[in-house]
Amino acid sequence: MAQDDVFKKIVSHCKEYGFVFPSSDIYDGLAAVYDYGQNGVELKNNIKQYWWQSMVLLHNNIVGIDSSIFMHPTIWKASGHVDAFNDPLIDNRDSKKRYRADVLIEDQLAKYEEKMDKEVAKAAKKFGDSFDEEKFRQTNPRVLANQAKWDELHTRFANAMEASDLQELKKIIEDEGIVCPISGSKNWTDVRQFNLMFSTEMGASSESASKIYLRPETAQGIFVNYLNVQKTGRMKLPFGIAQIGKAFRNEIVARQFVFRMREFEQMEMQFFCQPGTEMEWFNYWKKYRLAWHEALGMGNENYRYHDHEKLAHYANAATDIEFRMPFGFKEVEGIHSRTNFDLSQHEKFSGRQMKYFDPERNENYVPYVVETSIGVDRMFLTVMCHSYTEEQLENGSSRVVLRLPEPLAPVKCAVLPLVNKDGLPEKAQEIVDDLKFHFNTTIEAKDSIGKRYRRQDAIGTPFCVTVDGDSLTDNSVTLRYRDSMEQVRVPIAKLREIIEDRVSITSVLKKLDVK
Repeated sequence: MAQDDVFKKIVSHCKEYGFVFPSSDIYDGLAAVYDYGQNGVELKNNIKQYWWQSMVLLHNNIVGIDSSIFMHPTIWKASGHVDAFNDPLIDNRDSKKRYRADVLIEDQLAKYEEKMDKEVAKAAKKFGDSFDEEKFRQTNPRVLANQAKWDELHTRFANAMEASDLQELKKIIEDEGIVCPISGSKNWTDVRQFNLMFSTEMGASSESASKIYLRPETAQGIFVNYLNVQKTGRMKLPFGIAQIGKAFRNEIVARQFVFRMREFEQMEMQFFCQPGTEMEWFNYWKKYRLAWHEALGMGNENYRYHDHEKLAHYANAATDIEFRMPFGFKEVEGIHSRTNFDLSQHEKFSGRQMKYFDPERNENYVPYVVETSIGVDRMFLTVMCHSYTEEQLENGSSRVVLRLPEPLAPVKCAVLPLVNKDGLPEKAQEIVDDLKFHFNTTIEAKDSIGKRYRRQDAIGTPFCVTVDGDSLTDNSVTLRYRDSMEQVRVPIAKLREIIEDRVSITSVLKKLDVK
């Protein structure tokens, strides 16, 4: 099945089973804005809990805050967002559609990669176990030809982005013959920059109102509270401040479902350290954050690092963690060494000292910062894309199952009375009332047991418990495992013990090696 078709099915599945709805759906929606349904919000909250505990619970030198969305407008001048928070945009004159020039070129690079991967896949199928992929990539003429095209384009693109050369970006698009996905034409305008911040006004009247911005990132809320946290928490370097919160960007090319939205949620941690130690910590957090993803068991081969070639104005090192989506490898998380840019800028613009007194070195200095930043919505999409499976069964039937990492699943256990009478619903409710204090447990009595199993498979419930007539006398139930569909008879008293450790956030936290 084509990857585009798979992605469309995932989007449809999200709406059908209460994960994600178009915002303002009864009014035909609002572009690039989405609401999370009853199952989506549970999955999203579990992702946030896993991240928060991996930062704040496992590290005794990291604390959390929750800063406001509205902030003093000078903050965004100091941070560089007012002057430099731009995307290079290009319009197609025929379709009247607007695109990010860099994304069009990245998609072209991905096409060359896809051509090479197809050649490798065909050869691997032909030669089987004797296939040497590395040698094939180094010798196959078609792979080498596409690799040469990729290398040439990549070099031009990197140089153009580094120099902010908008004319060169357009020329690359023209030279590569990139067409508008809607009109199929190459009738492009010039590339120009567009600021992504939403602005509004604050004040009692239009005459006294001042212009403010909806924050485009959560990091600045941490930086402007750095001294408050350091002093009140008596924090010593190195230490970190974590935050989960909404951010807003006027994305012109919002696309790919919840991957790129105008209102989104970030999980960010800013780690403050001595100047000169930032690369040591950059490498630590780069390794630790990849381990956080891999601990979920979604396939280590589906992750890769992507080092930035054009660094942001504040950074001296940056890398992305990318995940293999149905539409290619895409950024899920960024790790950046931000130097002391942000604190120094806020010191300059506010007139307040942002220096830290180091008792060991007996000196004052502005700390350096290493940032880890992950999009909650992108992580949500990563989990959904990995988990969605259409499975053919031995009996000739099929099922759609979400193989969600068990600790992230919205519902951990569904209790199903075999029939909705003869005391079975009451017994099922007793089981729910006992388990619900330990993990999210639900009861479902409508439809045949087979249909109920399929519905729970579709929302990713790891365990189903069937209560039958014998349960009333032997206090045992049938426990069904989502992934294998194995069914075993177990005592009711053993249910919590069997399920709890597998579905707890603790079970994945234990896999992380904290320095």
